[in-house]
Amino acid sequence: MAEATFRQSKFHDIAHMGVRVAVGVIFLAHGLPKFDPGFLDFLTNIGVPQEMQVILALAETVPGILLIAGVLTRIGGVVLSLMMMGAIFYVKKADHLTGQGGFEIDLLLLASALSMIAAGPGRVSIAHIVKKLPRFLH
Repeated sequence: MAEATFRQSKFHDIAHMGVRVAVGVIFLAHGLPKFDPGFLDFLTNIGVPQEMQVILALAETVPGILLIAGVLTRIGGVVLSLMMMGAIFYVKKADHLTGQGGFEIDLLLLASALSMIAAGPGRVSIAHIVKKLPRFLH
């Protein structure tokens, strides 16, 4: 029977780190503007209480930082996956995939967050260097 294994090379470690950091930077860049008071108008327009502004901003910013650092990657991936499902189904109503108001980027970010949950932080990460965190927290 064939067995699927990941190749263990420096190139794969660096590529995994690159994807993890890129996804973290994207979420950090999208989370920081949510602290702006102008985001309150958007929340009101979609029917979300204004008190949720800080929670939503932190829910994208903190996991983005965790992905960049490579610590608590799976927990950050879960939070980001929930955020992206909310964006797809609540904000954009999963109306159409492409075009104006489409959710293709949100779907791509959801897939990226889910892959971070499955793959973990990788060997080029703080979690791998410290090695004191329980494996399920990586």
